[in-house]
Amino acid sequence: MLADYQKFVSRRRCGDYDAATILIDIHKALDAAGLTDRQRQAIELVYFGELTQAEAGERMGIARDVVSRHCSAACEKITDIYRYWAIHGEGYKTGGQIDG
Repeated sequence: MLADYQKFVSRRRCGDYDAATILIDIHKALDAAGLTDRQRQAIELVYFGELTQAEAGERMGIARDVVSRHCSAACEKITDIYRYWAIHGEGYKTGGQIDG
């Protein structure tokens, strides 16, 4: 979902309420995932800011492979949140319904 973040932003601007709901859930998942400051910064630069990992690394003052590790760890934590939601019937549902 993070890879499609900008598509959801574009669709929301066109009035797509499901895209808006997905974006809300993405941000809720980010908040719930317990990311470190560096993990959050890497996600924001790479997925929200559309920078390459190398460009994000330059901004963060770290190597590209470290950015990659931060993104991978963050994505695992975010995936865990979505899995939890799926098991407990929370978060975004196909058809635009939200539970929880």
